[in-house]
Amino acid sequence: MSEPPPEGMELRSTPAGPAGVAADSPVGRLAATVDRLSREVRAAQAEAEGRALIELAKGILVERLGCGPAQAARQLAELTEQAGTTQLEFAVEVINQAARDRMSEVTHAFLAATRAAAEAEAEGDPAAVRLRAAESGALAADDTQAVAESLLEQALRPLGAVAVAIWAAGADGSLTLAGSAGFSPAEAARWYYVPPDVATVARCGLAEREGLWIESLAERGLPSVGRHHHPDGGRAAVPAGTGGRVYGVLEIVWPEPLPPQRPQIVRQVEALAELCAHTLETYTAPDGPARPERALPDAAELMDLADGLYDPALVLVPHLDASGNLLDFRIQHVNSRFLDPAGRPRGMVSGALLLEAYPVAAGESELFQRIERVYATGEPFRARRLHLTALVDQVPLSAVADISVSRHGSGILFIWRIEDETARLASLLQHAQRLGRIGGFEENLLTGEITWNGQLFDLYGRPETSPPVPLENLPAYAHPDDAVAIGRFLRTLLHHRRPASAAFRLQRPDGVTRHIRVVAEPVLDTDGRLLTVRGAYQDISAQHWTEVALAATRDQLAHTEQQASERDRLALQLQRAIMPPAQGPLQMADLDVAVRYRPAEAEQLVGGDWYDAVVLPSRLVLLCVGDVAGHGIEAATSMVVLRNALRGLAVTGAGPGQLLSWLNMVVHHLTGGVTATAVCGLYDPATRTLRWARAGHLPPVLVRGSEAAPLPPVRGLLLGAVPEARYEEGEVQLAADDNLLMYTDGLIERRDRSVEESLTHLLTTAAKAPGTLDQRLDRLLTYSRSDTDDDTCIVGIRVG
Repeated sequence: MSEPPPEGMELRSTPAGPAGVAADSPVGRLAATVDRLSREVRAAQAEAEGRALIELAKGILVERLGCGPAQAARQLAELTEQAGTTQLEFAVEVINQAARDRMSEVTHAFLAATRAAAEAEAEGDPAAVRLRAAESGALAADDTQAVAESLLEQALRPLGAVAVAIWAAGADGSLTLAGSAGFSPAEAARWYYVPPDVATVARCGLAEREGLWIESLAERGLPSVGRHHHPDGGRAAVPAGTGGRVYGVLEIVWPEPLPPQRPQIVRQVEALAELCAHTLETYTAPDGPARPERALPDAAELMDLADGLYDPALVLVPHLDASGNLLDFRIQHVNSRFLDPAGRPRGMVSGALLLEAYPVAAGESELFQRIERVYATGEPFRARRLHLTALVDQVPLSAVADISVSRHGSGILFIWRIEDETARLASLLQHAQRLGRIGGFEENLLTGEITWNGQLFDLYGRPETSPPVPLENLPAYAHPDDAVAIGRFLRTLLHHRRPASAAFRLQRPDGVTRHIRVVAEPVLDTDGRLLTVRGAYQDISAQHWTEVALAATRDQLAHTEQQASERDRLALQLQRAIMPPAQGPLQMADLDVAVRYRPAEAEQLVGGDWYDAVVLPSRLVLLCVGDVAGHGIEAATSMVVLRNALRGLAVTGAGPGQLLSWLNMVVHHLTGGVTATAVCGLYDPATRTLRWARAGHLPPVLVRGSEAAPLPPVRGLLLGAVPEARYEEGEVQLAADDNLLMYTDGLIERRDRSVEESLTHLLTTAAKAPGTLDQRLDRLLTYSRSDTDDDTCIVGIRVG
């Protein structure tokens, strides 16, 4: 235990140097000097490294701008001032942009993140700070899952995002959820794998070069991870790629509709997607195979693969610009079976850029865009009968080819098969000969050599191993009745040496007779001597029997037309004999009766309209019109039966209702299924009353003064519909100068108007018709609007 200090003595603490050595001791001062010198050395080294970077940036500007060192230094200072950064940091930017060195990008990302944390907070822009910090975190992350968590926490939550998904794109078009944050484990597991050709937000974003920004997911209706939790939220899906290749998609989720983002934010998100691409390059699925670069074939292996193919093939490698952007593809190799559409040798094509060798590929069928997409996504592309065009001496030369494009590692295998036009035409000719049943031949008259194709052997019914038949022996295989035609054919062809043709019946060994047409032409030498005969046989049996059947049909049709014409003339004569167009006036006091009949214009439309106006023994006047359904001789004969039957029944003194009941029985039992309509009236001159009934017919029209109206309808079924029917009767009291009209539907019927409209027109015309009864009926026929070309009957009476 130490003793207390003497009274009046003050205790002071002395700073200790390294390892507890006091700072004011000799050893402490020495240690402080060493520490200070070390810091100065490190600062000098950092300053020297910074000067080296600045000088390197100046050299880059000298090379790029073509200026001197002093001007490059001034340009660097001005650009640094405009960018608002230190000269060292801007020099790093210039070097990274020129060299595209990934390690420099990593270093620069950490430097930029450190600087952004201080400057952006001072400027009040925390979003930019978060995005830069997320770049640093993403570069430092161990796997894709850690990258997703870093992006969400450090950069995207301040922007309002609640979840992020990093999708890895498969070569078959599928998507795998390589990393995610903000989703439940169950939701992430459910969306772990998306098969090819399923339209999701990420899939649509993969197809867009600039990415897909959706204001509201509900408006697009696309499925995606977390959709049920944020159905109305916004989405962003940005392709994650670098160097022209797309490795996946960065998808960001917002809980609310997404307003348009500032260009700075969009560019930063695209930069984050590019960082995700670096992690996706070597992504290994938990339950799937890894895809490191070493597993992909190199250019030499791909060239060996192309050489082993039987189809023409090219090996393409990407051609990038100084910034790492894809400009074109270089033709690294062409195999021995390669055929250039322009006919150029392989040496002129190999080593050239694709757009230089085939500049039209940028526009035709989007071929270059297809190859570019295969390189970016790894999805193969195949097409049949694609037109390829090459420019040789500014002349476009085209060919049709089947195309196959696939990515293998960093190379593209482009296979095409130029279509052989000659072989295709020969195949088409063979099919045409088969379908047309045509067989070709050629006979050399000097050597006796005869060539037949397979179809001609089939026409003759002979096996292909049998010898062909010479033209001179053709009569032996033809029907004897065709000997004259065959002889004329051979004389014209062999003697007169002119093209000839003939039709004959070929008798085959199997007993089948075929109708054949032969066409041939001679081939002469320069001296006019006959060398060869070539031609073709065609089986026209089907055509022959069709012509025979058609001729028989024509004869039968002509006979039928003649019979129909005779029937129509007979029906017309019968109708005109019984139903003259006009009837003489009835001799009765205080009553005028007039009738009109207008037959159909076409003879084949002779109908069954009929009328009658006769004074009965009881001094009553029978008035009736009717219409038998149908046309022709059947309708005309049925009309005669009904008209005469009604005349005979009216002598009994029965009323109009009873007369129609009896007439219905006649129609139903005696006319073979005929139906008809009729209206029947009995006029009593003594009392000026009309009793009437109708059977499915339009009611009579009463014209009184300047008004015309149909009589109130009574019930009555058309004739022949049922075995027995009852018909109501109506009664109307007529006055002096009244006109009563009975008519058939041929007077008013139209195809484009209803019966009510046509009846209204009839009433209007009847009310305006002046003069005598005959003039009234003639006016009704003249102004009739009927367009059915049906026959028409009108019966009219006028009370005196």
